[in-house]
Amino acid sequence: MNMTRLFRQLSHLQPIVIGFAFTLLSLAPPVSSQSHDGSVAADTAFVLKLAATSAPRDNASRITDLATYDTELQKQLMALVNHQSLVNICRQERLGIAVVDLSDLDHPRYAGVNDQLMMYAASLPKIAILLTAFELMEKGRLAKSRQNLDMLTAMIRHSSNGDASRAIAKVGFANIQRTVMDPRYRLYEPGIGGLWVGKPYSKAGVWKREPVKNVVHGATARAAARFYYMLERGELVSPRASAEMKEILSAPALHHKFVKGLECEPGRLTMYRKSGTWRIYHSDSALINHNGHTYIAVALAESTRGEAILRSLIVGIDGLIERLHKASTKHGNGK
Repeated sequence: MNMTRLFRQLSHLQPIVIGFAFTLLSLAPPVSSQSHDGSVAADTAFVLKLAATSAPRDNASRITDLATYDTELQKQLMALVNHQSLVNICRQERLGIAVVDLSDLDHPRYAGVNDQLMMYAASLPKIAILLTAFELMEKGRLAKSRQNLDMLTAMIRHSSNGDASRAIAKVGFANIQRTVMDPRYRLYEPGIGGLWVGKPYSKAGVWKREPVKNVVHGATARAAARFYYMLERGELVSPRASAEMKEILSAPALHHKFVKGLECEPGRLTMYRKSGTWRIYHSDSALINHNGHTYIAVALAESTRGEAILRSLIVGIDGLIERLHKASTKHGNGK
């Protein structure tokens, strides 16, 4: 029995069985030692390194932890990865993806590939600075002035490194670290990773490197997805603060990657987004409403083709969400 056939049979089983199967498949020998992006034979199309988290790890796990893969969404994401010839780059741990369908906000459907892989994320972790600033404003430790709000808006919408460095100077590295490790958010988990800001966005020296991958600006796809999920639920700082952060994350000024991929697609599009680019490192993250469907997409790539990969990937994810909703409607399932 080849692996493609095995995967088809397993797709009808419960998520916990799927997670176990993926774990076994990830132990298979590499299909190639090539360092370039590309496709592989069909039988090895699902030999990817996936986190085996088919159930909450402990009683403290919450819905916002996104700890359980949805069987159908996971299957569709894996098929998309194979269709877009992204298997090699995933196997080489140079691409991490997270997708959350929010058709039912209280029951999100989650899927990911290398979603707990810590990667250099350039400007994407500026969302951690944004969150920390609003935490401090809520506590009265940072003025909620027009000047500070304009600074944060320029940092997010235009990805201004100067404003990001000024914001870091105002909120402090220790407060950023404290915020992302706050048990309410779990946006950074020791030994795994998450959102990390350990250096100004300037030539200034390093404050602290991230322990897992030794990067100064890092993220995992799952942590970024969790940020947007809690943002949509109004759980970042407060409902009012979450709404104000959403406003800052709206109307992105940089039209590349996810924005470029979807802006020519038909239908009404709203996007709350933060991307990052540095040399061969490309990342994007967004809370998206398109044609009445709300979902979260995050992708981090290490590739000279990163821009094109993310632009194509978001179109594929958008189509995946559309098909998922059509299938749910056809079978009378509103979730």
